[in-house]
Amino acid sequence: MKPPYEVTGRVLKLIASISEQIGEIKAAKLIKPPTELRKRNRIKTIQSSLEIEGNTMNIQQITDLINDKRVLAPKKDILEVKNALQVYSILNTFEVFKTDSLCEAHKILMKGLMDRPGQLRKTSVGIVKDEDLTHIAPPGDMVYPLLQNLFDYLKNDDDLLLIKSCVFHYEFKFIHPFLDGNGRMGRLWQTLILRRYSPVFEFLPIETLVKERQKDYYGALSKSDSQGSSTSFVEFMLEILHLALEDLLLTQNLTVKDMDRIDLFRSIIGNKEFSRQEYLRHNKGISPPTASRDLKNAVGSGILSKFGDKRLTRYRFNLPKS
Repeated sequence: MKPPYEVTGRVLKLIASISEQIGEIKAAKLIKPPTELRKRNRIKTIQSSLEIEGNTMNIQQITDLINDKRVLAPKKDILEVKNALQVYSILNTFEVFKTDSLCEAHKILMKGLMDRPGQLRKTSVGIVKDEDLTHIAPPGDMVYPLLQNLFDYLKNDDDLLLIKSCVFHYEFKFIHPFLDGNGRMGRLWQTLILRRYSPVFEFLPIETLVKERQKDYYGALSKSDSQGSSTSFVEFMLEILHLALEDLLLTQNLTVKDMDRIDLFRSIIGNKEFSRQEYLRHNKGISPPTASRDLKNAVGSGILSKFGDKRLTRYRFNLPKS
């Protein structure tokens, strides 16, 4: 059964804007941001997603934790951050269409924070916010079939992946498949889904905007609950994605450095041999001397191997050291 929602005019307008932004981002070589920016955005993502759930650690404390510095914070908060860092570091290992993979991610994310992490709930639960019962989740015996239906929709429905990522996020929150950790898991899994639409979403700190508009986030969830349709939440999340991409274009359109160009080209060419001319064709905004300098530096750093001489020179990426 397909989850109920409507593709409104606002949804179509936001989809069109996001598609245009992705095109601009590709042209600006921002699909895979520079390494340091990726690290900063990953920290912002984790900090924001956990703060929504009550974690008190700030960006500097998380940075210090990564750098093995002493951090003064509640043990539970430190453990939440360590678990999240581990999960986000292995995103590529999770299979976005599989319930087992979802449970494995939850097991890592909630290890030491609850009993039996990674196991779907079998009991009934109600969601309380500010002493008010805001949501009664489906009975425990319905969790698995509802989740299977949701994954079937995600994998097989013909709707755009952008829309399906938002619908999945809402329906996951509605099903509330785990006793705890559903909020952070819903946001994590939407990121995984969005990566299949464009790799730029892997390091886009969408959660930061959700945190800044936390009241609206919960309001959209509540409105969709009362309407029996995820339409309001889909509109809200698409707007968040649009704003996050807009921020990337406005503030992160930095001069791309040589190693960033090399890193991006590697993701395209793989282990095939290539020439300087092929490298230039991909990086149309640089001159031949700049291309030669990029390749020379990459060879000197052990990233590339060089074959032949002068016009017959070819390059190939070396395998990463284990």
